Amino acid sequence: MRLLFHWQLGRGENSPSFVRAVRLRTPKTRESSPSPPWEERAGERRPSSRASAQVRGEQALNLKQRGGGFPLSPAEGKRAGVRGLPAQCRCCQISMALICGALTISAAERDWSTVGGDKGCSRYSTLTQITRKNVHNLRVAWTYHSGDAGKATTIECTPIVIGGKMFVTTATSRVVALDADSGCERWNYDPYAQVTITQPKASGGVNRGVAFWTDGKQQRILLGVADGRLISLDAKTGQSDPNFGKTGTVDLREGMGMDLNGVNYGPTSAPAVYRDIVILGFSCPEGGRPAPGDPRAFDVRTGRELWRFHTIPRPGELGHDTWEGDSWRHAGAANNWGGTSVDEERGLVFIGTGSASPDFYGGGRKGDNLFANCTICLDARTGKRLWHFQTLRHDLWDHDLPTYPNLVSVTRKGHKQDTVAQVTNTVFVFLFDRVTGRPSFSVEDRPVPASDIPGEQAAPTQPFPVKPPPFSRQSVTEADLTDISPQAHEEALRLFCLYRSGAAFTPPSTNGTIVIPGFHGGATWSGACFDPTTGLLYVNSNEQPNITRLIQEDGSGREPYRFTGYFRFLDKEGYPAIKPPWGQLIAIDLSRGDIVWKVRLGEFPELTARGIPQTGTENFGGTIVTAGGLVFIGGTKDEMFHAFDKTNGKLLWQFKLDAGGYATPGTYMVKGRQYVVIAAGGGGKLGTKSGDSFVAFALPN
Repeated sequence: MRLLFHWQLGRGENSPSFVRAVRLRTPKTRESSPSPPWEERAGERRPSSRASAQVRGEQALNLKQRGGGFPLSPAEGKRAGVRGLPAQCRCCQISMALICGALTISAAERDWSTVGGDKGCSRYSTLTQITRKNVHNLRVAWTYHSGDAGKATTIECTPIVIGGKMFVTTATSRVVALDADSGCERWNYDPYAQVTITQPKASGGVNRGVAFWTDGKQQRILLGVADGRLISLDAKTGQSDPNFGKTGTVDLREGMGMDLNGVNYGPTSAPAVYRDIVILGFSCPEGGRPAPGDPRAFDVRTGRELWRFHTIPRPGELGHDTWEGDSWRHAGAANNWGGTSVDEERGLVFIGTGSASPDFYGGGRKGDNLFANCTICLDARTGKRLWHFQTLRHDLWDHDLPTYPNLVSVTRKGHKQDTVAQVTNTVFVFLFDRVTGRPSFSVEDRPVPASDIPGEQAAPTQPFPVKPPPFSRQSVTEADLTDISPQAHEEALRLFCLYRSGAAFTPPSTNGTIVIPGFHGGATWSGACFDPTTGLLYVNSNEQPNITRLIQEDGSGREPYRFTGYFRFLDKEGYPAIKPPWGQLIAIDLSRGDIVWKVRLGEFPELTARGIPQTGTENFGGTIVTAGGLVFIGGTKDEMFHAFDKTNGKLLWQFKLDAGGYATPGTYMVKGRQYVVIAAGGGGKLGTKSGDSFVAFALPN
């Protein structure tokens, strides 16, 4: 056992395996009292840290699943029983410690190392301490208040946990380092504290989290700021890295070949990391002054830009012919604002792009508009396109691909296949071979309605995957109108008769078109999670129609028609004007392409009190799935945090948060105790009260 362990760790101190082994098993912790030979943890009798050093040496063979952490300091080495060794131990010294039974390398630590749980963004955890049988015993373990909530602020951050330390972004994008077992603050960094030139913040300044990088000696936290900056911080101290960019900051508006001063341009989702490369997507305007949506990559040590992929192709580039005339010059966006997933082994990055701007009138950008609304595979080292698939042509509905693709493995025709699953605003799941981009299930081109706006030329067909089926509604008929009360139905019918409606992909109109899925999906930025043991994908969906209306301009605007705004199709009480469900959680078997179950997600207590069955609510914030048999999700307007049985969708536990949990949770283990954590920031698009907290749950000690 020692020889094999020695071999895994003995490839040099910069080797990922060596770094993980040293860091993960020895996170920085406060002094603790000696452990007895046996410890009771959540009703399970297991060896203490002193009694099980040899067992942990064997468990260290599974380190690739564990994530990262921090290397031993001299003080920590002393506490672990490794005396007289330098902080950066060589493998022979580790082997000596194992032989002596002194080095604590424990399965009691498990990270949540990226906002997607892993670099492929499966959002799956192998932890089993919290299960279907005991989840009802979950209690609040700790709560951290950031103190910076304001009117209508929200928190969409998924915390990351590395070696017992948690890193979060708050309502105002402050980065905070916490002890993951207590919520005790270690440091915080305000990216706006010393800003001298104020730029507008993309998407209102929202931030969905940070990324972590280490070479085994240095550890960095990487923050994309919505005003157009990339910042590198020392993970131990929160201080800016003086060797990165200009005193720790890269101005992302520089070097773009166009003036972006005063334009909403910046990252809102967490960066992705491949080796020593950090990859960013961008949020940018959906109308007015355009900005490029190109994904960009930077050297993680220096901040030097390494590559950029043109999502609106230039002359001579593939896809340029999908833009009529010189329309490519005046369009913008086609951006991967929802994040990036990484295949570390193959050196691939995957993105999903949004619509081209302007969003709702495309008369000035005729054509299919590559690479808008595409799932794209790029070479992580060079940014070269390897394959793409356009899920929606000539988008007129703001139906962005709102999230990173999930990297999954499914069984097809008796064989395991590495694939890419892309959930969409349009309630489809597209499944592609990860290397070739070939669809795993047939995709059919089907005719869709034409536009009646002069000068507009909607795509005559759109791609429809044969499997899986759409996971929510794609059209509204009179039979779909609300029936929660006679008055609600009467108002909905009156409005329905005023607007254009029809099959999926009915274009905007001057009367107003009822669009479902609405602007917020279907699937949203919260995306999906995947269980590799069952092949099931879990996605939460909205069923809130919107009204898309264009009005003719007087000649003073950039385009002849202008979008009037984001209006929901509501009854007179303010509820969706269609029959429930209004929000759902769905399980989809990706191997067979079948929907396994659906349940309504969230409720309006006042409607329940009137005897109306659970309706579901519009929701923002995603799922995670665990080997303990659970799917965790917040997201709902009723401010509940839920745990569902992953096999059948049964609600097993819920907890009322102080503010809505409009973020994706994470789960991790520190000192043998599993935690589930979620941001409770409220506010945002659902308009509930704002909050400032991160809440961690665990079973009673």
